[in-house]
Amino acid sequence: MLRKKSHRTVLRRSAAQAHTVASAVTSTPRLLPLGALAAGFGLLQVPALAQTAPKPAAPASAASAPAATAAEKKEATLTPVSVKAKAESDATSVRATTTTIGKGTQELRDIPQSVTVVTEKLIEDRRVDTLKEALHNTAGVTFMAAEGGEEDIRLRGFSLTASGDIYIDGMRDPAFYERDTFSFDRVELLRGSASMLFGRGSTGGVVNQVSKVPFLNDATEVNWTLGSHSYMRLTGDFNLKLGEKTALRMNVMKTDADNNGAGSKIDKQGIAPTLRWGIGTNDEFMVGFYALENNNGINYGLPYLRRNGALATSDSNPAGLIEGLDPKNYYGAASDYNKGSATYGTFNHVHRFGDGGILKTAVRHGTYDRDQRASTIRFCIAPTCAGFATQPGTEGAVLLSDATPLTRGTNNKVQDMTVTYVQSDYSNRFDWFGKKHEMLTGIDLAREEFHNYTLALPSGVTLDKNTPRTTIGTPDDGTGWVDESQRSKVLNREFTAKAIGVYAQDLVEVATGWKVLAGLRWDRFSGDYVSPGSTTFPQASRSDSLWSHRVGVLYQPNDSMSFYASHGTSFNTSGELYNYDAPGSNTPPEKSRNIEIGAKIDWFGGNLSTRVSAFHSTKYNERNRDSPAGTPIDDYLLSGKRHAAGLELDLAGRITPAWEVYGSYAWIPAAKIDAGNTDGTTLTGERVGDRPSLTPRHSGTIWSTYQLTPQWRFGGGLNARSSQTPNRNPAGIVAPHYVTGDLLAEYTYSDAVSFKLNVNNVTNKLYADSLYTGHYIPGAGRMVYLTMTGRF
Repeated sequence: MLRKKSHRTVLRRSAAQAHTVASAVTSTPRLLPLGALAAGFGLLQVPALAQTAPKPAAPASAASAPAATAAEKKEATLTPVSVKAKAESDATSVRATTTTIGKGTQELRDIPQSVTVVTEKLIEDRRVDTLKEALHNTAGVTFMAAEGGEEDIRLRGFSLTASGDIYIDGMRDPAFYERDTFSFDRVELLRGSASMLFGRGSTGGVVNQVSKVPFLNDATEVNWTLGSHSYMRLTGDFNLKLGEKTALRMNVMKTDADNNGAGSKIDKQGIAPTLRWGIGTNDEFMVGFYALENNNGINYGLPYLRRNGALATSDSNPAGLIEGLDPKNYYGAASDYNKGSATYGTFNHVHRFGDGGILKTAVRHGTYDRDQRASTIRFCIAPTCAGFATQPGTEGAVLLSDATPLTRGTNNKVQDMTVTYVQSDYSNRFDWFGKKHEMLTGIDLAREEFHNYTLALPSGVTLDKNTPRTTIGTPDDGTGWVDESQRSKVLNREFTAKAIGVYAQDLVEVATGWKVLAGLRWDRFSGDYVSPGSTTFPQASRSDSLWSHRVGVLYQPNDSMSFYASHGTSFNTSGELYNYDAPGSNTPPEKSRNIEIGAKIDWFGGNLSTRVSAFHSTKYNERNRDSPAGTPIDDYLLSGKRHAAGLELDLAGRITPAWEVYGSYAWIPAAKIDAGNTDGTTLTGERVGDRPSLTPRHSGTIWSTYQLTPQWRFGGGLNARSSQTPNRNPAGIVAPHYVTGDLLAEYTYSDAVSFKLNVNNVTNKLYADSLYTGHYIPGAGRMVYLTMTGRF
């Protein structure tokens, strides 16, 4: 009882110091989520490098400190209130004021580039379990359903590969696995070229997942969710104060669901303990462990359907989705699965110097495993299935019925990966030549070992997924089971990558309200490739050294406005997917640039933030695989070019104390394949003059909630994408536009217990969520969730 009483007292004090809807609308105190509690103590993030460097740590004993001046006393009184207000907003609102995506904690208004933050509050309100679901709450993002099953994220039409552009706490998270959000309190999306900060990477930007960290109080939050299709999810977030400057935080998760089909089965569990000591002192340490086990099903999607089976594949014979199907339908084999694991440990040390400088060092070592057994679904055609279309891709609607047969192909992938990363970054403020400088510099090193395996069957053994054959009218029929354990794995290729990067960045206040940002980075990336048993291309190696830059100008006339212009570059190495072929091993990296202007403006006393940006992103030496003369080549040509240009809008915060809104919208009217080979194709086979694939003109989301009474809160939102084409732009294939709707109702029973009802995709809309050349993966159908939350 004493612990509970103390916890509530601290929570109430934290709520009183911050501007929250609870204090504005309700007359009774309410327990805040753990993120808000941590924020109330100024501990939302690990003290980290920042363009705005924090002040030196206070002396250990107040009695030993010299007497403070009146001005110093005033500053000491005001500073804690300011920090708490910022952090509380990030933790208990859909509006964020800071980000950690740029090598430390920074004010969003000081970043001359587009950043969207999906906060802990938005993650909870919209029932987000995975990284992919979180990214649905950002604009300009689409998903390619690659043939290996992994998802290739596209931003502004440019690839964000799962192997190179996804990060956890600023460190690369390179493996292919289904990422869960149970131990993260936010997801951050940086748009545009980012190699100056992160090294090798894409034109589109990067995604950063931010881990929950321990703070100095005892608090627990448990969420139990039941949903459609036997969905059950249990998460626990336990924070224990172990000493005056020491705390332990433990996050756990277990999720199960059958979703009326093996292909969408969910069976996963995770644990993430973190110990932090020396909190707030000159030397702070943290050690954390993360383990996620996935034993899920895999839905490999459905083929596109052409309108007229009598015409050959062409623009005049368009193709789209198979209409009339339930989104939850699954046609894969009963034995298909997608197993994977991610296990890593991280050590962090933060040293605060007496002059205000901060040195942060982080070391991470991790292992990843993946075992995928999937079925590629296609229409069964003559002569295999008599009476049906004789050419692939020309199946007509007139032939479609419940009896239309389907073929289950095989697409298996087994991989493992071991990684080690070391990063050290230093930040400080200086007054040089009469100007205020905010310096940020550092070094990072990486070693990644990747192994890919083929699956072989013993002589005379055949695994047949098509006896009996499934049909359009028999989804989830449980047929096609084969004994996958009979396949043995054989090493197909291995890739060892080593990288080093050194960078420096300076933010200079050149005049009142004016700041100039300049950064430069040098990278060296080397890859060694071996393909055992290959007689045509057994091994290769390549090393590349590149410079990347980032420059920007900021104009901040007051605390609520920030205007900027920026230019940045990025590069993609030939071995970015841990693979070489003969021409690729001889080809230098691709290069890209991003030009952007924008503004961030706060309204209603800082309670609502808006962001607008105009961008022009260009990949100006894209790899071309084909020889202009049609003859074999020694290396790929860097003669391709593509661009995308448009506008982006974000808004997040409160219009009134009870009314909260979040929105993200992207309009890309101009996008084009500008140059390619003489035969009209580029690396991806897209024709010169075409709009790039997976680049919808319009995309976005809107979410709004209203605190109707002290106990009841209601909300709803929409997700939308205009039409888009799959990779390689196959003639005539278009995934149509779609809009889905979500609803929320929340009831607060007491300080410690609340209930939340979510209905996602309320109309059970059938839409293509992930696209590939020959198939699409439907988005989730209607799902109903009921969550009980307990805080104590």
